[in-house]
Amino acid sequence: MVQAQEAVSRVKRMQKAAKIKKKASSEGDAQTLAEVDLFISTQRIKVLNADTQEAMMDHALRTISYIADIGNIVVLMARRRMPRSASQDCIETTPGAQEGKKQYKMICHVFESEDAQLIAQSIGQAFSVAYQEFLRANGINPEDLSQKEYSDIINTQEMYNDDLIHFSNSENCKELQLEKHKGEILGVVVVESGWGSILPTVILANMLNGGPAARSGKLSIGDQIMSINGTSLVGLPLATCQGIIKGLKNQTQVKLNIVSCPPVTTVLIKRPDLKYQLGFSVQNGIICSLMRGGIAERGGVRVGHRIIEINGQSVVATAHEKIVQALSNSVGEIHMKTMPAAMFRLLTGQETPLYI
Repeated sequence: MVQAQEAVSRVKRMQKAAKIKKKASSEGDAQTLAEVDLFISTQRIKVLNADTQEAMMDHALRTISYIADIGNIVVLMARRRMPRSASQDCIETTPGAQEGKKQYKMICHVFESEDAQLIAQSIGQAFSVAYQEFLRANGINPEDLSQKEYSDIINTQEMYNDDLIHFSNSENCKELQLEKHKGEILGVVVVESGWGSILPTVILANMLNGGPAARSGKLSIGDQIMSINGTSLVGLPLATCQGIIKGLKNQTQVKLNIVSCPPVTTVLIKRPDLKYQLGFSVQNGIICSLMRGGIAERGGVRVGHRIIEINGQSVVATAHEKIVQALSNSVGEIHMKTMPAAMFRLLTGQETPLYI
């Protein structure tokens, strides 16, 4: 969701820049955009300046996390590792230790072309070919894994940890009335539930000691907030939800509709054979992409969640490579426990809570 919002924002800025460029060009000013040559392979995506042939962008294909074509615009987003002192994203640490941090940032590239759709399709095809090469390298014939066969496997699997069933259970749904002083903040930290949630909303990640939320004794970490004073939060961006909560400061009563949920999400992926792709990717223990309709989504995997446990073994202090290996080599039932990465950082003291 965050990636999509960033992409739309970049497209709007580019369209505005294009208008400025057109106006500046008519007034004799220099152009702000450059023509480029785009090279796509199963290993890398590279962009060269069409005039100087200087490399302007060079990303390994595996780091690409978002691709979309919108009209004549192509949006491409990639993860890049940053110097340890320059970022706060995707941090992995062992309890009580700060060594071994791996930090990343998201880079967004926007291209304008009449062949935008073809370019996006070509990048998608590169992913498909790369996956087939991966299968062959692991002794699996891609022809043995037809789309129909994969669909048949998915259709035989039940949705695990189905949000709709959980949310429709009246015992889990509560309408709460909270009392607070005028001018007092609610005293909460909320985070996104994560892409993969059937009803995306915000999750209560922390409460201020002595604040209205904590004083009420009615809320728990992990609760999902459906609405506030009759305003639904389902499907709204995190910033919008935070703005609604901040707007409660001068009120003395707050009505919340919540669904009681544990802070840890239980995941069960059913993978009958190694030839079936899991359908999600992990970066330093954090789930960063998810294939819609795949066995991982049906199992309850959510983007933005930190993997806490795999098949009963804690992976909080486990290296990225070992997590990938454990997932890649697992067949049958794969049990995982996850929680929103932002909540994990708050609960482990890696981030200071900013209460609203």
